[in-house]
Amino acid sequence: MEVKIGVQNAPREIVIESSQTADEVQSAVAKALEGPDKLLSLADEHGRRIIVPAERLAYVEIGEPAVRKVGFGTA
Repeated sequence: MEVKIGVQNAPREIVIESSQTADEVQSAVAKALEGPDKLLSLADEHGRRIIVPAERLAYVEIGEPAVRKVGFGTA
């Protein structure tokens, strides 16, 4: 699942491929905005953690589940 995170006052967005579902990402964003820690924490497919302060979030875009492409064909 591709997740794009916009951070206030940052020139580029953070883009990660996450093994979490769209509902899990949405829940993590909601908890970050409402919870006491005020941190959004997501893990990518390689086990790395992305942590963003909730007050710096501009947007979170949750994409479609990634489809693995195999081969070199253009179709």
